[in-house]
Order: sequence, then structure tokens, then C-alpha cells
Amino acid sequence: MTANDKVWPSELRVSKDKKTLTVRFTSGEAHALSAEYLRVLSPSAEVQGHSPEQKKTVGGKRDVAIMQIEPIGNYAIKIVFDDMHDTGIYSWDYLMKLGAEHERLWAEYLADLEAKGLKRER
Repeated sequence: MTANDKVWPSELRVSKDKKTLTVRFTSGEAHALSAEYLRVLSPSAEVQGHSPEQKKTVGGKRDVAIMQIEPIGNYAIKIVFDDMHDTGIYSWDYLMKLGAEHERLWAEYLADLEAKGLKRER
């Protein structure tokens, strides 16, 4: 990918029930990302830690909803969830990755939950 191929969103849309964020990119790709998926894979230090060993598996977020989306410069958004988590900065590249790698990332998350005895429900 060159600098001229930079990923840019052309539309961000939160569903009426606040459970899904649909991101359309200028490339034509579109991804519907659940609030739960966005929350448990938040790019925040609280979830990701400061190294791979510190990454946390967050359970109990099946019913989380998106309260607000705030722009961060021209490169990202901050999502405020109804559990008051609001420290993740979702770059356009990260949102594209979450969409493109959804199947693998979600399967890894579900496997981590099971391995740690956690549930998606509260």
C-alpha cells in the first residue's frame, strides 16, 4: 500500500438499535461491525495492554451499545460505549482490519473467552 492508497471512510453509520457500526470505505469495501466486537477488540491500552502479554480478554459485552462517535483529527474516531468505555482510538486502518479480518479475530476472541472461562453475557 502506498501513501496514495490510504484507507479513507466514505460513510460511518450507527444502526438505530446502536448495536452495529457500518463503515464504508472509498475503496468500495463496507463492513458492519457489532458494538460487542468493537468493544472487546478496542485498541485502548485498557484492553490491548502495552505489550501482547498484557492483552486482556473482555467478557460480558454481548449487549453493549454505541452511545456516541467522536472524530479524532482526520485519521480516527473515538467510540463511547454504554458501559462508559471511551478510551479506544479507532484509526481508519484499524477499522478496515477489523472488517477484513473479522472471521479470524472473532474466532480468536471466542476461543480466548472459553479458555478463560468467560462468557459473552454479563
